[in-house]
Amino acid sequence: MMVKSVRLGCVAVAAVFGIGACSGGDPEPTPPPVASIVQPSAPASAPAVAERPRLRIDGTEADYQLLLKPYQKCMKAQGVTSEKGTSSWATGDDAPKEQREAQKACEQFWPLPAWERDPANPEAKDFARDVVKCLKGKGVKYVDVEPDGIGITSGGSNNDSRSISLTGEFLDDCEREVAAGK
Repeated sequence: MMVKSVRLGCVAVAAVFGIGACSGGDPEPTPPPVASIVQPSAPASAPAVAERPRLRIDGTEADYQLLLKPYQKCMKAQGVTSEKGTSSWATGDDAPKEQREAQKACEQFWPLPAWERDPANPEAKDFARDVVKCLKGKGVKYVDVEPDGIGITSGGSNNDSRSISLTGEFLDDCEREVAAGK
């Protein structure tokens, strides 16, 4: 009796595997329901939408010019050909309508500010405050954080030329020092 049940077990296993072997392979995959999350089989090589370029605190003028190239190319394609029009961002009523429209079309190529100075950064105000503290430590008498909490102004109400000059001399160093310390 034991031999008979072993044989029946073997026949049952063979039948299951035999039927599976004749089934013609894996069925065609069906699309997942709309609410499903499909895991990619391989990581994507590039994001679908390119991110805007971003300036860096330690960036050089050459770095800036390199970041501007796609923006300049786009502006020229929009018909703006002046050097000023393709390498700056004009706002307000002083900007010609054509330039404002071209800027809107090319905005995706205009470099974002360094993260430390970006209004979207919740720590940008702290960064500006610390840079002002650094500048004062280097002898700048009249320097403050602008009312927006992110920019820096120097010279005070009397436009003190020494403070303005020292800010120009030490601003990059102070920004780098503060950025490195965070």
